[in-house]
Amino acid sequence: MRKGELTRAAILDVALDLASRQGLEGLTIGLLADKMNMSKSGVFAHFGSREDLQMEVLKLYHQRFEQEVFFPSVQEVRGIARLTSMYARWIKRVSVEIASGCIYISGAVEYDDRPGPIREELVSMVRAWQGALLRCVQQAIEVGDLKADTDAHQMVYEMYGLILALHHDARFLRRPGSVDRARVGFERLVLHYQNPYQKPQPQ
Repeated sequence: MRKGELTRAAILDVALDLASRQGLEGLTIGLLADKMNMSKSGVFAHFGSREDLQMEVLKLYHQRFEQEVFFPSVQEVRGIARLTSMYARWIKRVSVEIASGCIYISGAVEYDDRPGPIREELVSMVRAWQGALLRCVQQAIEVGDLKADTDAHQMVYEMYGLILALHHDARFLRRPGSVDRARVGFERLVLHYQNPYQKPQPQ
């Protein structure tokens, strides 16, 4: 990478950390310049505006989320194994973010009633992730791991609810054992939808 690209990448790393802790709205060019020991004009040279910076931070967050959660999980066999991997990696990431914050969740609070490009980008990313979960559940139904009458949308809704409860109880209430409760909740959810029929093993 060229020097300018390295500087831009370093700025984005710091910006992502700041946005995770203080929210996207708390991310300012001035604050970032102070953290980087740069001038405001130096930061502006890499990002034309505060909104451009926020957008790039969102894209970086989404990229890392996919690399840590989605892409490794799709290497698993379709069905409950893949779904379990997705949830386990999701839990692991949220557990790390308890100390800082999840931009998907904090962003939803910041931009739920704030129209504009940032909100649209956030919505698009969250919908993409929910869509990936939905496809995974549907595949588990198709291969027979989950009951044929499983409501895939309902199952994804309940999975998302467990993650939101984990983030709330662990980060806001500082309640011990929240991660274990989220894991138990998922196990019960799978047990409820799991196909009791055991497919015969090939001879």
